[in-house]
Amino acid sequence: MSTTTDSTWTIEAVRALGLTTDVETAGAILGIGRSKAYALAKRGQFPVRVLRVGRNYVVPVPAILELLGIRAVT
Repeated sequence: MSTTTDSTWTIEAVRALGLTTDVETAGAILGIGRSKAYALAKRGQFPVRVLRVGRNYVVPVPAILELLGIRAVT
């Protein structure tokens, strides 16, 4: 579930996601397509930590910010 249709993610938009997001949205932020993002998550090779919750993958937003070199809390 992507929360923006714009191809450019701002720091504020990423922070506004809350504590976690789905793999598709995390992939979009990192410039990874939907199919590739899920394939990487399934193999444990996604660029940031991915948590498996039931049948779903959840990505911590602070991990995305850290990968991008942005402080998670301002």
